[in-house]
Amino acid sequence: MRGRLLRAWREGAAAAAAARGLAERGALSGKPPWRVLFFGTDDFAAESLRALEAARCGGSEAHGRGFSGVLNVHPSYLPRWRGPAPIVHAVLHGDTVTGVTIMQIKPKRFDVGPIIKQEKYAVPSQCTAKELEVILSKLGANMLISVLKNLPESLKNKREQPNEGVTFAPKVTIAMSCIKWEEQTPEQILRLQRAIGATLPLQTLWMGNTVKLLDFVEVHNIRSFADRLLNEHGIVPGSVLYHKSSQTLVIRCKEGWVGVKTVILKKKLTAADFYNGYLHPWFQQNSKTLHGDCRFHTLKLTTVKKTERKGNGGAQFKTKSA
Repeated sequence: MRGRLLRAWREGAAAAAAARGLAERGALSGKPPWRVLFFGTDDFAAESLRALEAARCGGSEAHGRGFSGVLNVHPSYLPRWRGPAPIVHAVLHGDTVTGVTIMQIKPKRFDVGPIIKQEKYAVPSQCTAKELEVILSKLGANMLISVLKNLPESLKNKREQPNEGVTFAPKVTIAMSCIKWEEQTPEQILRLQRAIGATLPLQTLWMGNTVKLLDFVEVHNIRSFADRLLNEHGIVPGSVLYHKSSQTLVIRCKEGWVGVKTVILKKKLTAADFYNGYLHPWFQQNSKTLHGDCRFHTLKLTTVKKTERKGNGGAQFKTKSA
């Protein structure tokens, strides 16, 4: 990823030098002086591309005399959440405020360049990463057009990033989708769902089988039911019960309980289906066994590097449950 970005920076610098000459000639001929070379690969970037196209078709001009670097629209209030997954980590860590930064990329180092423009944004309660991405992409696109319309003045007012408050947002991995029942609180699990659940459903183990959990809910209104059983049967993290009146699976976490409405085990099942097909038969067959033995276990994924084969384009990786 960083190699591609470095190539993009070098190509952008070369293109900028060529654009400077075009800009000077364009100023003499009365044509808009700026030429933009765009790099982007996701939905967030696409919003900026649409804004650039709309500005071009609308006859909007950006005034200046040339610029030999690359601007980046970064969806965080830098220096918080440098890295490839800032929106995910903002949601995952429960940030109440985030933002967008228009910055200048430095060669060989990323997300550390000077800040050209910044705006803060209050994160809505219960917002998912996908929802926040849509909001920040529109904010970033508008900011980019604002910067380009008066680039010389924007560059004149740029400032270096502060050394305080630096945090990093590493890329999302499939291992992040594995719920750690002994370590994570209900709040942390719900934030994890909002952060990555749209692309990576959260996973766990049920009787040796990988299970995906969907449609998480808070369970404040049924805690007394679960806590009463906890006191009676010594339930442990991962223990799963069925609350009939709300048709919800109630699962014990590090502290408290979290609810799940849908399970994928070979096929998609409602909480009632899972209870009827798996939980109820287990309790009938193991009536004298503690409820703590009927539980979800943490799924542990390991990355194993396979032997590199000649002509296969590079090393291959696979994941397996440990």
